[in-house]
Amino acid sequence: MKGYQQLQAIAEGLHQHVGSQTDNAFFQQWLAQVDRALAETQTLAESLQKAHHWLLNIAACLRYPPSSYPQQNLEPVTSQIIETEMTALLERFQQQITNNRVLTALFEAVNDRWHRYGQDLLHCYDILGLPADNLHLESLFNHLRRHQRRINGRKSTKELRAFGQFQVLFLADSETALLEQMRRVPLTAYDKYRQRLAQAEAPRVFIHRLHRNPKTTVQLLLTRYLDRQAELSSSLSVSRPTPPSM
Repeated sequence: MKGYQQLQAIAEGLHQHVGSQTDNAFFQQWLAQVDRALAETQTLAESLQKAHHWLLNIAACLRYPPSSYPQQNLEPVTSQIIETEMTALLERFQQQITNNRVLTALFEAVNDRWHRYGQDLLHCYDILGLPADNLHLESLFNHLRRHQRRINGRKSTKELRAFGQFQVLFLADSETALLEQMRRVPLTAYDKYRQRLAQAEAPRVFIHRLHRNPKTTVQLLLTRYLDRQAELSSSLSVSRPTPPSM
């Protein structure tokens, strides 16, 4: 969009000199090339402008970035409000794409991500202190990675996967401040998301155990398999009807 707008400004400046002393064969050829480039990209530029407009509407619906929507100046926003507004916005967006390739691509991408990750995104509107993105956290961990490489001279920073969260705790000003931040999250919500985190980490934990102690891990899997097989066999025997006696 910026390139197209710059090209428009160049064309306006050139057209102002038509008929002046600088108007010659080279000038006319240059102006013709600029006008042709504008004509060829006009449809695409208009589509991009419409897509940018819808992208701004989506960001406004999500109240993003949060710095542009201070809470003290707005009414409280809940996940239900955001979900309702976003669903209505996507419906209007779908009605206005009208076989536009750029708008169709944007709508399909936004709609797909909303249905995949929208429910996880909505938690930030109900849990106090939960940010809408992880940009600050990513910046912090990048800083920790650079520090880790600097102090040990190694390129790998795998240690941060298991111990990075403890380094984050050291950044609190005091233990009182740390406890105050932790108490902002209800205990029931913490337990719920802690279980979800454990489920998400289960594959990585299994691979870690398999590498560190393969024999014990395999034996544990076989034990669970045998227990599950016995449980299924007992349930089938209970549900199977007894044949009538002769």
